[in-house]
Amino acid sequence: MEFNSEFKFESLNKLFEKSFKENWDRPALSNYKGATLAYRDVAMRIAMLHVAFRVCGLRKGDKVAICARNQANWGVVFLSALTYGAVAVPILHEFKAGNIHYLVNHSDAAVLFTDEAIWDNLQESEMPRLAAAVQINNFKLLSSRSNRITRTREHFNELFGRTYPNEFTPDDIHYYEDSADELALINYTSGTSGFSKGVMIPYRALSSNVQFARLAEPQMDKESNVVSMLPSAHMYGLMYEFIFEMTIGAHVHFLTRVPSPKVIMQAFSDIHPGIIIAVPLIIEKIYKSKLKPVIDKNKLFFKIPGLDKVLMKKIHDELYKTFGGAFEEVILGGAAFNPEVEDFFHRVGFPYTVGYGMTEGAPIFAYAHWNEAKVGSCGKAAPWNQLKINSEDPQNIPGEVLVKGPNVFMGYFKNAEATADSFTKDGWFRTGDIGVIDSDGYLFLRGRSKCMILGPSGQNIYPEEIEAVINNVTYVVDSLVVEEDGKLTALIYPDYHQAELDGMTSEALEARFQADLPEINKLLPGYAQVKKIEFMPEDFERTPKKSIKRYLYQRN
Repeated sequence: MEFNSEFKFESLNKLFEKSFKENWDRPALSNYKGATLAYRDVAMRIAMLHVAFRVCGLRKGDKVAICARNQANWGVVFLSALTYGAVAVPILHEFKAGNIHYLVNHSDAAVLFTDEAIWDNLQESEMPRLAAAVQINNFKLLSSRSNRITRTREHFNELFGRTYPNEFTPDDIHYYEDSADELALINYTSGTSGFSKGVMIPYRALSSNVQFARLAEPQMDKESNVVSMLPSAHMYGLMYEFIFEMTIGAHVHFLTRVPSPKVIMQAFSDIHPGIIIAVPLIIEKIYKSKLKPVIDKNKLFFKIPGLDKVLMKKIHDELYKTFGGAFEEVILGGAAFNPEVEDFFHRVGFPYTVGYGMTEGAPIFAYAHWNEAKVGSCGKAAPWNQLKINSEDPQNIPGEVLVKGPNVFMGYFKNAEATADSFTKDGWFRTGDIGVIDSDGYLFLRGRSKCMILGPSGQNIYPEEIEAVINNVTYVVDSLVVEEDGKLTALIYPDYHQAELDGMTSEALEARFQADLPEINKLLPGYAQVKKIEFMPEDFERTPKKSIKRYLYQRN
């Protein structure tokens, strides 16, 4: 794809308005294996909430927090906030109660929409400025600090009837018209290197991502289906599994449950999505549990000329069918893709691509269609974006990835110092990622600058590259390499359950890993040798993108 035109802002809320009017009777949001809302149903619920917002005194620019599991009404509330002129504040439902209290307070949220189970663990007294809390699945009032709010909920339907005495029709939809540099939402990161920051995302960032998606995936239209399996509170899933789809009249299916590989594969089989948005961990799990054992048992056959192509074609066809059989490509993002797994998927011709982005880009920075992608790369600069490497030789010497574009955020909410630190003097956003850009403009990431370890002779050691080697070892679920007393230690979370099914005790499994260490080190440079292995009794704590929260495990 080549993009030469300048970015032209389109009002996101007007795109929603147009889509709702044109797709009135079409399905919009479904809870997987549950109820479906047509665009007219969503529009009516939005209108009801707008009436309640107005009567209760919610002002344009006030904050509306959403902390709940993925579900149809999550989408309804988010759309209601933006199309009213309020600022949405998505909060990951898996956060601990103390973190939720902090984010509600820090964002100055006026109202919180949440699940009853989450609310039961919260303390109303810890959120003194919160005017109301509402149960998201049925809009029941959980808490109110105003008689006006309480009365409004009691007369919810009556107020709606007065506002729209005749039948609610497409002609009744008139959404708030946003402007380019206006704040649309505050998205709190839960990064691998520190505590959450409130990323202020303007409408221009959302608009540019929507326009990019239209260009990148032109096959997506009102007939398309999408499975929403990533957290809606995270920018990656929010943008490409929901916002974009709502602007084109597509049908979004929320999983509403823990997205295990089994549940995801069943959903793909039932729904036949037109595009699949995923994090690498999902694909890697499928590879390690379903494909690698078959490949290892049939290595000899893969070496026979002719037969290897037949086997690869069969694997490709089975994979395509497993993912629903109707998708253009699988777009992976949010974390590094294991090189061995990526190489295999490339060799079988599976239509995947790896993109690059951050919450601060709402989220896209780089992308290439699967048939234009390069193995190991995460694509070229996305439309209207500029990428450069802060290095004297950007093609060969890794440096920090810098970005400019309409999708770059406004800054961190109530954190001027962090905002200033994130931009160069001439306005480039400092991603904190390290990489190179080849002569064709493809970006190759090496790791996070904060994760880089300085070797004994000044070499730059990127722990992600070592972890990719370790993660290819049988029975390794995931690993993390840390520096300890000037040496490298590998923290490994083994697949104890699978080992037990294979007749191996946990002690025998750990002894096997220790015996494998010399073989692992043979694949690593001399300055990046792992000296010690430690075993994790349970999985690492992770971000919404399923990346490990590295800062929790640092030793030095």
